[in-house]
Amino acid sequence: MDNRPIGFFDSGLGGLTCIPYLMNALPNERIVYFGDTARTPYGSKATGTIRHFAFEITDFLASEGVKMIVIACNTVSATCLGELRERHPDLPVLGIISPAAHTVAEKCGAENRVGIIGTKVTIASGAYREKIGRLAPKLDIHEAPCPIFVPLIEEGIVDNEIMDLSVRHYLDGFIAESAIDTLVLGCTHYPLIKDNISRLYPKLDIIDPSQEVVASIEGSLSRSGLLAGEGGPSGHMFYASDLSENFVNMIDRIFKGTGFKVAFKNFDLEARV
Repeated sequence: MDNRPIGFFDSGLGGLTCIPYLMNALPNERIVYFGDTARTPYGSKATGTIRHFAFEITDFLASEGVKMIVIACNTVSATCLGELRERHPDLPVLGIISPAAHTVAEKCGAENRVGIIGTKVTIASGAYREKIGRLAPKLDIHEAPCPIFVPLIEEGIVDNEIMDLSVRHYLDGFIAESAIDTLVLGCTHYPLIKDNISRLYPKLDIIDPSQEVVASIEGSLSRSGLLAGEGGPSGHMFYASDLSENFVNMIDRIFKGTGFKVAFKNFDLEARV
């Protein structure tokens, strides 16, 4: 039993989409989350810049006494997961791509045509294609970057015509030309527009890595004897490099009516001594 918190981080508010699934599966666990909202999006930045940001944030989470770090960012998982594990050898460091790849391999067969959407960096890395290919080499995989989604979501532009038009811009041709029947949301921001996608393409089977990663977290904690017990410390902490109104509103939406204690604060990593 280990009542230390689990550390999560993302380039912004997208990684918050993992939290409700974790709370339902593991209600005794505490969370320390860092959203790099001041420097989002990561998906169009150079890999060296992404690596530098990821090192800063994982070092910060380790200093907060977490027992595990979950990279709730597909872009970081695709570019420097191995280096983060080397940097923090005493902590389990989990990425978000492998759990989703296992789900795709288990659910899909030769009759399916699988689409992966994500940031430019995630798609260019080929990480999803590689991991799914190892598990199910005969699957028909297609990929498309959708770079405008993250900035719109971070600005709260979701339930309106602008987002619908953006979704259609990227997905109409991609889905039709490749006959996609299964779509993987290869960015943790994208579950926030899952309803838009489902409404516009009702026949799609959508796989959400934000949900799939929870089983991986639970399995790792269980194998290592790190699951939290009942009656431990309570309360979750959410840090942001720019504590935006949208970030706070998303936290409020996730925890409304749950009775969980939640605190959040602005934290400037670049000013950290």
